[in-house]
This record gives sequence, structure tokens and C-alpha cells, in this order.
Amino acid sequence: MDPQIEETVIEILKNSDMDEMTEFKVRKMAGEKLGFDLSGAQNKQFIRTIVESFLLSQQPPQQSQTKQTLQALEEEDEDDDDDDDDDEKPKVSPKEYDDDGDLIICRLSNKRRVTVQDFKGKTLVSIREYYDKDGKQCPSSKGTYYNVNNFYEIRIG
Repeated sequence: MDPQIEETVIEILKNSDMDEMTEFKVRKMAGEKLGFDLSGAQNKQFIRTIVESFLLSQQPPQQSQTKQTLQALEEEDEDDDDDDDDDEKPKVSPKEYDDDGDLIICRLSNKRRVTVQDFKGKTLVSIREYYDKDGKQCPSSKGTYYNVNNFYEIRIG
């Protein structure tokens, strides 16, 4: 039955608005389509794995142009950064990546940002403070990581 669940979940994800879809909605829709309850712990974990894999497969590949764009943005920030005011919120361009290739979701201030990254095969959401070292922004120990699924639960609940 697992391949049937996987095919159903992927079909639902492919035909869904990913800004509106949640893991719960996917599980509920798949259960209705297949005609049985998918709310058990094993099914939840299985569907979560499928959703994570699907989301990772939908991420755009890293391109050298992205790094050039980041360098240009950093140069602009250096030119505009006359005072070190953490309360000023800088602009974020769509699909902005940091030097490590992590997707920057938003900048909370000049020194704080939310990123999505892969670590040991897991997708993590990082809310972290950064510091300048040799002209680069480096993550400090001030911050936290969340498994992407836990982050969605926090965001929703």
C-alpha cells in the first residue's frame, strides 16, 4: 500500500498551490482519495518524508549567477551601510541565497536572518544572528534551528 500512498501524495502535491497546502491537508486529501485513515503515527511520518522529498526536489538548482547576484547585493549593502543600525530592515530580493548556498527567507535586521538549509540530509529552518568576518557574514552561536516540519507546526499552530 505504501507505493499507492506515495503516488497519491505526490499527485496531490503536484496539483496544489504550495503556498496554501499543509502537511495535514495533504494527509487528509490522500486519506479521502484512498478511502482510509492516514492519521496514525507511522502514516504521518511516511507522508512527512514524501512531502520533504517533494519540496527538496522542487528547489531550483544553485547557479553561479546566484553567487554573482549575492556579491552584488553585498557590495550594495556595504555602500549603503554607513551606520550599524540593527533596527533598519534591509530589502530582500526573491530567491536570495547566502554564501553557503542557504535560501534566505527573510532578513529580520542587518544582523539577523531566517534561512532554510540542508544539514545531514535534513531540511532545517535557522533563525540566527550573523557577524562580519573578513567582509563576509558568518553565523554566530546566537540563534536556533528547527526541523522544517516543526517550523511549519509552530507557524500553523
